[in-house]
Amino acid sequence: MDYHNVLNYLYNRLPMYQRTGPAAYKNNLDNTLLLDKKYHSPHQKFRTIHVAGTNGKGSVSHILASVFQAAGYKTGLYTSPHLNDFRERIKINGEMIPEARVVNWTKNFLINNKKWGTEPSFFELTVILAFDYFAEEKVDIAIIETGLGGRLDSTNIISPELSIITNIGLDHTAILGNIPGEIAYEKAGIIKYKTPVVIGTTQPETENIFKEIAAVKNAPLFFADSEFKIPYSTIDLQGKQVFLIEKNGRNIYSGLKLDLAGMYQRRNLPAVLKSVELMQEKGWRISENDLYSGFSDAAKRTGLMGRWQIIGCNPKIICDTGHNADGIKQVVSQLQKTSYKSLNIVFGVVNDKDINHILALLPSNANYYFTKANIPRALNEKELLLLAGKYGLKGKSFASVPEAFNAARKNAEHDDLIFACGSTFIVAEIIAINN
Repeated sequence: MDYHNVLNYLYNRLPMYQRTGPAAYKNNLDNTLLLDKKYHSPHQKFRTIHVAGTNGKGSVSHILASVFQAAGYKTGLYTSPHLNDFRERIKINGEMIPEARVVNWTKNFLINNKKWGTEPSFFELTVILAFDYFAEEKVDIAIIETGLGGRLDSTNIISPELSIITNIGLDHTAILGNIPGEIAYEKAGIIKYKTPVVIGTTQPETENIFKEIAAVKNAPLFFADSEFKIPYSTIDLQGKQVFLIEKNGRNIYSGLKLDLAGMYQRRNLPAVLKSVELMQEKGWRISENDLYSGFSDAAKRTGLMGRWQIIGCNPKIICDTGHNADGIKQVVSQLQKTSYKSLNIVFGVVNDKDINHILALLPSNANYYFTKANIPRALNEKELLLLAGKYGLKGKSFASVPEAFNAARKNAEHDDLIFACGSTFIVAEIIAINN
């Protein structure tokens, strides 16, 4: 069994949410707990930070990992989904897990599972693979991003140093609930007894839910955006964001830079800054220089992709993985502040999103290239074209992402903008094409 065969097993023989949707979701932790026991509880052999939320949890996880790496800690990072390589999900100090480790671990699992008889999902097995790898490599700390929700997420067997919930928006409503309060309850499932919890964005619909659950768990609760204010940012000559940060009415971290250009990162940074502060209070040695370095080279150090990522010039090509109403609202806001002669948007979605809400947010002054990613969940491009027409969005449909992207590049002039969004899988294919 080689790496190609292993990926075929993981992707095609195990239930995988990213490809098939809610049918792959399991509403209990039984398999994860059983597998964790079979592997001698690897999650207990290293320290963790747990990150949940509707949007921003990937960015928060990567920035935190970069800060810990800059501070000299051997840092594990578990995130999902990946863009181009399965191994993006499991990293130590920014390096993906080696192919040979994935192959050997999966082969051993298949041999042992003849006795165990488990039937894990893709995500359940991937979580245990990551935890076992981090334990074997003796990481000092691992930043663990949830997949869906929190309460019943496979990652939720850990006992973290700190829990973070970035924000609450309407996403995965078929599983997590149709209103913010229901979704907040699921995300709040990562709050642990006497473990500090940081909320990135204070929202009236969810604030009391977090307060109530934190009180029951006797968990210190911090609303980061009530302490840290980031009124604006600018872009320097290297394309890095430079932030004005205020705490208790005074400026702090003067000239702090981040190598992620999305303006929405201003919403993510309070959670990161408060988390670093709390970890320092716990005795983790993180200097101000470590924080500056960790921010400045976060994407470079961790390999984060797809967050307002510029992948081409003349015409400028930008992609962003924003894929729900809140995420789309943020990127559209930045598009309105971006210079271009003509706007060309390559757009596709999966079929279990609130597509009408998303389409209503998109700019009507763009030329659209509607398409579908190469996954079963993708919404048919012709159906998407018809739906978009109801919102005054004009364009053509294309049967594949390469066709749509190539058409956009052919039609765009040097001072135009090509923007790709709507689905993580659309962005993944475009980055792969462009490499």
